[in-house]
Amino acid sequence: MKNVYVFDYINENEFKKLERSLKKYNMLAYKKLYFEFYPSLKDGEFLGKIVSTDQEKGTVSYIAKLPTDAIFAKVHGDIELHYLVYEKDKIVMLDTLEPKSILSEGHQSELVTYKGVMVSKEHSDKDIFKINLLNMIQK
Repeated sequence: MKNVYVFDYINENEFKKLERSLKKYNMLAYKKLYFEFYPSLKDGEFLGKIVSTDQEKGTVSYIAKLPTDAIFAKVHGDIELHYLVYEKDKIVMLDTLEPKSILSEGHQSELVTYKGVMVSKEHSDKDIFKINLLNMIQK
């Protein structure tokens, strides 16, 4: 039988909220996560960079970068999946999706977009300034 890893969550409700927000606002990253990353993780192919290891607990922490628009990445940061692997128990513990602030804000209320990029309600002036600046640099 194939070595299959089981998914578990550090905080399932919070992770699912971030996942739904990712699906709503960045479908490319969500598709990559759901159709490529999750099957690879279940098969034991761990994607991303190793952040830390804990020999005592037998865990390895990873951060995997998901694809996103270049302007989104420059305004809000890269979309990353943070997870732990318990190799002995065959468990992949899903931790969080980053940038957590914009994804959780997107789950709580409808976000507006400006020139195709999500704009935070709390920092709308700052986000719009960054988007305009990046567009001026590209010209």
